[in-house]
Amino acid sequence: MSARRPAGEDSDERLSGWLEEARRRLAAAPREEPEGVSEAHRRAGVLVPLFVREGRLLVLLTRRTESVEHHRGQISFPGGGQEPADETLYATALRETEEELAIAPADVVLLGSLSPIVTITNFYVEPFVAAVPQPYVWKPAEAEIAEVLEVPLAALMDPASLETKPMPGREGKILFYHYGNHVIWGATARILAELLEAFR
Repeated sequence: MSARRPAGEDSDERLSGWLEEARRRLAAAPREEPEGVSEAHRRAGVLVPLFVREGRLLVLLTRRTESVEHHRGQISFPGGGQEPADETLYATALRETEEELAIAPADVVLLGSLSPIVTITNFYVEPFVAAVPQPYVWKPAEAEIAEVLEVPLAALMDPASLETKPMPGREGKILFYHYGNHVIWGATARILAELLEAFR
């Protein structure tokens, strides 16, 4: 269920233990700006939700349905394109996360951000790392989300989970993370790689 904070409570007061450590690591991580960004790139924001359960740090991912406009069937973070009413890309990430998973913005604790990336689908994406209180019931939007994945960071840090290989039409080698029967690649894998490096 949702663990809403009392009105007026400052989010910093909720930080303790792993939250403080996560903020410190993210603040210390190098942040790079992508090259070649222009007005032609559509702005987008994604949330990288973290939570602790049974002593394990997990990241929340989703598998998109085959009916969405972009990245059909792929593993991704909740998020999407900026709308005119969104004052910031963080606001975009929160709005999209609420629409996709029914996570209330008031329940989210921002921990930091990762380097923006540019995708081959012409998006400029800013990833925001945040904590979600537990317990919490995910309520995926059926039209957009086919499956919700709760993935331990330790599993992704296992070298056996990572594969790099070339892909036709892509420069350099592409990252692929394997978790069970799922394959995480593309923009999501690039964001994960930076997150894992910060927490390693």
